[in-house]
Amino acid sequence: MGVRGMVLGSVAAVVAAAAAFTAPAKAADPKLVVFVSPNPIGVNDFLKLAKAGTDKAASALGGTAKAYESTDPTTIRQNLEAAAKEAGIVVAVGFEFNDVLPEVAKANPETKFLLVDSCPQALQPNIFCSVFREYEATFLAGAEAGLTTKTGKVGAIGALDIPFLHRYTDPFLAGAKHVKPDVVTAETLWIGGNNPFSDPARGQQRASVLVSDDVDRVMAAGAGSNGGIFKGLADLDGAAAFGVDVNQCKQAPGAVVDNVEKRTDVVIEKGVAGIAAGTQPQVAALGLAEGGMTLTGLEDGVADSGCLIADYPDVIAKVKALRDEIVAGTLKIDDPMQLSK
Repeated sequence: MGVRGMVLGSVAAVVAAAAAFTAPAKAADPKLVVFVSPNPIGVNDFLKLAKAGTDKAASALGGTAKAYESTDPTTIRQNLEAAAKEAGIVVAVGFEFNDVLPEVAKANPETKFLLVDSCPQALQPNIFCSVFREYEATFLAGAEAGLTTKTGKVGAIGALDIPFLHRYTDPFLAGAKHVKPDVVTAETLWIGGNNPFSDPARGQQRASVLVSDDVDRVMAAGAGSNGGIFKGLADLDGAAAFGVDVNQCKQAPGAVVDNVEKRTDVVIEKGVAGIAAGTQPQVAALGLAEGGMTLTGLEDGVADSGCLIADYPDVIAKVKALRDEIVAGTLKIDDPMQLSK
């Protein structure tokens, strides 16, 4: 055999041994649905709802669900890339994915992606977006504010002064004016800072500014900062806020009139089912008509919701009539994001 043959044989043996210990790449599971969050889920009700929707969607497919929680742009990319390699469908929520998703989707053309609550400008064929017409339900919340205010002054607080959040602040003030033309609308305040979506202290400070001017109805579009807004309203007797995404009334008893609810779980269930069936439009917008948006006070069980609106059945009846007009198309609500373009 000779030395050369022995060496070559040894090399071949080493290569063969290495190959034997190299695990083959794991194929993606078409029935695995992975939810990638932009932030830790924790007590974030909006993200908890998204995870629940993903779990139900996977179950309906006869598959399984998994969740990856992100903490910053780096982990968002890492989690998205990992999910893309192992799942048939990946669900993500929020504008934080707008830049990175098109790149990951292009690199993983066999994986389908559902982005909820936002949509990147550079779409790929395997990206599907489900967005909301938040401004419709927020207009109705504003109408409730106008019909229940005792001081005749309403206002709004948002996390950041960006076009998307104007879908909450602007229609709220417009809704109040629609039902009560002489209502005074305060200048919208923004939480800002390093962590605007989770800074209760700054939220409370902004609320204190409004109630010092006798504003007693406030749209609270501060997500995780809303707890501070609710607390700050206690400085004015009878002042109360409107929560977002889920029923926040029981989080702050006596401080929340109603909530602009985003049915994220329903949207994800429908979106995943549509993608699996091949019937999902690339961009779907859901509002009052589709059940994507609603108010807690317009749903069954309002008497047990803990919301102050339960004490105003006459107001609920008037707002239901406005909702029906919006659904029918006879009452048009401006989209602040379109107006800002």
